[in-house]
Amino acid sequence: MTTRLFSVVVDAADPRALGFWWRDALGWEVIYQAADEVVVVPPGAGAVERGPGLVFVEVDDPKRGKNRVHLDLASQSVDDQAAIVERLIAAGATPAGVGQRDDVDWVVLADPEGNEFCVLDPRDRYRGGSALAAIVVDAADPTTLAAFWVAATGRSIGYQDDQIVSLRYPDGLLPDLELLRNADPRSGKNRLHLDVAPWAASDLDAEVSRLVALGATPADVGQGSDVTWVVLADPEGNEFCVLRPR
Repeated sequence: MTTRLFSVVVDAADPRALGFWWRDALGWEVIYQAADEVVVVPPGAGAVERGPGLVFVEVDDPKRGKNRVHLDLASQSVDDQAAIVERLIAAGATPAGVGQRDDVDWVVLADPEGNEFCVLDPRDRYRGGSALAAIVVDAADPTTLAAFWVAATGRSIGYQDDQIVSLRYPDGLLPDLELLRNADPRSGKNRLHLDVAPWAASDLDAEVSRLVALGATPADVGQGSDVTWVVLADPEGNEFCVLRPR
């Protein structure tokens, strides 16, 4: 039995506006919209089954501090990177500082609600692939946390050094899930979180028990008792949801 990474959930004051902004930023498709939720997925057949899509949900809490989960966008050349940055700033993104050095090759921006993201310099790993290169999670100990997320997502380690561990699909398709060393203490609920989903033939309770045995703990983010998913936290306290099998 296993779960796989299914979506990234983004808290939003205006999920429709932010969801459509990210649709345009990535060239993806909106497959569901309501007053309090918008779902954006990569174009093409099978995107919903493969994941991960982006789910924007209405949350009243304001953003506080730097997000511990962020998105990395791919570029195909230096000129393409510059064009992406220019296009996104024209659409409402703003330059952001997260402690990066002045000489880094990537560009840090924030979306219209202040969520930081990176437009990466061209890299062989991301050439010709998805507009979304990676989903990045801050981690005090990337190597230790990677063992949990390998088991939770069915991915394998594609690259690792002292600062980062990159988890990849078995077929190599993007985006990667990357655990990035960051010693800043976690404060409050994450504004972006991951959803994992069991495959259709699996059992939700069994998968939750398996993840708890691997180090997850039950978490309360105000979800109530009538939801169809289960909220857990990974061994470093990052909330995530286990969705019903699909």
